[in-house]
Amino acid sequence: MSLALATPYTEAPAPALAPREQETLRHIAAGRTYLQTARHMGLSKHTVDAYLRRIKAKLNINNTAELTRLAVSLGL
Repeated sequence: MSLALATPYTEAPAPALAPREQETLRHIAAGRTYLQTARHMGLSKHTVDAYLRRIKAKLNINNTAELTRLAVSLGL
């Protein structure tokens, strides 16, 4: 299930997050490091970084604090 998100920075719903992007966001919001997230998901830390950059671009978010706030508000 992918989430279509409305952010405070956009009027229209933002593009939906892919399942792996959602999972990555959930791990980071839980306080895990990129390396811990990568190991848990079976990825490289560079892939985790790429997912997070893609999420930030899709949702027009600039930092990890905003990502975490969004994840919490979505119940991830």
